[in-house]
Amino acid sequence: MRVGEGRSQLLRLLPVLIFVGVAGFFAMALRSGDPSLVPSTLVGKPAPQTVFPAIDGIETNGKQEPGFSNADLAKGKVSLVNFWASWCQPCVEEHPLLIQLKHDAGVDIYGVNYKDEAASARHFIGRFGNPFTALGSDAEGRGAIEWGVYGMPETFVVDGKGKVVYKHVGPISSESIATRLLPAIEKARGLAVTP
Repeated sequence: MRVGEGRSQLLRLLPVLIFVGVAGFFAMALRSGDPSLVPSTLVGKPAPQTVFPAIDGIETNGKQEPGFSNADLAKGKVSLVNFWASWCQPCVEEHPLLIQLKHDAGVDIYGVNYKDEAASARHFIGRFGNPFTALGSDAEGRGAIEWGVYGMPETFVVDGKGKVVYKHVGPISSESIATRLLPAIEKARGLAVTP
């Protein structure tokens, strides 16, 4: 084999070797650590300018449950934004904790139903209850992209000025409520300004 042929073969294999190295790095990163610690570029910045329209047919006390926009998150009160879907099993598991968190922490929770059918969302809320102050639809998934959502469920703590102060990836648990969400809510309350 001549020197030129060896170099040519190496150049052909180089993209494959680079791909294998990068894929191995990502595989190790995904297997190690806590997925809820995945950093977010939104933390410390205003919530994205998004509008989540109401989901047709979800009513509370005979009134249509409203959708919401980022402007609703900047009215002086700390709130949570929770992305969920009826087809998401971890969303089912965390739902009773959202109901309890709303009661215990006294926060408004804004729900975003991600890439779901309205009938499925209605069935989910009818079966498991409605912890949400407002409930919007993200049928195409564009809002989730703006928020930097990786998968369902994800929860954001937003201070009273509309700034994202914490992101929780994956389902919340009793432990994550006590050690991460409640401290983030209390910290945000210290930052929040009442209008």
